[in-house]
Amino acid sequence: QEHLVESGGDLVQAGGSLRLSCTAASGRIFSNYVMGWYRQAPGKQRELVADITGWGHTNYADSVKGRFTISRDNAKNTVYLQMNSLKPEDTAVYYCNFVAVAASWGRGTQVIVSS
Repeated sequence: QEHLVESGGDLVQAGGSLRLSCTAASGRIFSNYVMGWYRQAPGKQRELVADITGWGHTNYADSVKGRFTISRDNAKNTVYLQMNSLKPEDTAVYYCNFVAVAASWGRGTQVIVSS
């Protein structure tokens, strides 16, 4: 049973930056899995915004490409999301999770970007 804990969300002005962190407590070997950052805005479905393989290959949604950077520290079972040039449309609850693997969701961390 996974236990994912996200942190780092905050209220920030448009153009600002935030760094999110997510630590996974799991029986899985963390480095063997693709990890992703997802977000869910009010009234919308949860979407994958970035993912990273165990060896560091990354993918990004077009909406965040060039502004967000995903990274991971396998020794700490932690994945990060550096978010720059934030826009009001980035407002959402952000979650991390294993990609393409059934796993429980954490509580997420709220990001609010004011215009």
